[in-house]
Amino acid sequence: MTDNATTAADLQAGLTRLAGLVADSLGLPQVLAEVAASAVRAIPGADGAGVALMHGEPEDRTVTASAASVPFVSEVDDIQYRMLHEGPGVTAAETAHTVWSGSLGGEQSWPRFGPRSGRLGVHSALALPLMVSGRVVGAMTVYARAKDSFDEDAARVGEVFAKPAAVAVHNARILADALTLTDQLQTALLTRPVIDQAIGIIRSRTGRSTSESFDQLRTMSQAEHRKLATVAERIVDEAVRRARARRS
Repeated sequence: MTDNATTAADLQAGLTRLAGLVADSLGLPQVLAEVAASAVRAIPGADGAGVALMHGEPEDRTVTASAASVPFVSEVDDIQYRMLHEGPGVTAAETAHTVWSGSLGGEQSWPRFGPRSGRLGVHSALALPLMVSGRVVGAMTVYARAKDSFDEDAARVGEVFAKPAAVAVHNARILADALTLTDQLQTALLTRPVIDQAIGIIRSRTGRSTSESFDQLRTMSQAEHRKLATVAERIVDEAVRRARARRS
């Protein structure tokens, strides 16, 4: 076990890195990866860490984004979140409390996850809920290959680290969602003129109303399994080619 001075220095370094993530303007995957890597350095006894962002209510909460500091954590977290929906991170998120185990292979709390982790050579885990304004937004799990690697001191350090970590990943997700919405709005602005043109062409050909022409365009999109704008662009292009052919 590292001494208190070393632990404090590692924790401070981790907290400093978390504070810098906001200024770095990193994307969501990079922020999650940085948080996982910083957790390993900050929490005594950790060999690897995984961070999972979640969405939904406790009974149907799903992982929307995740990252791991090392490959073995990716494998263990995949078993936990995607295969079994059972494990320390799942429990931490469900209960909003810190949990840990020093002998996963014989852990009764997770009878399927524990033995599988033990067979992979991972015997200790410390999981912490990531909470913002009293709401669980994800979970962070640190792992160790040795048994009994985590204790109450490690848990306290983890809880201190988890608070700013939760804010960092939550803000990164908000930013990522905002950027996605901006891209969608920009796409909509760019595609709206061609959709309007296609509706006008359908109206001129069929005598239908604007609403009926749009319904026809949408039906064509669904039948062809193509985006509405793609179908509209094809209709406009065909109309242009026919007009040019008539003039030549």
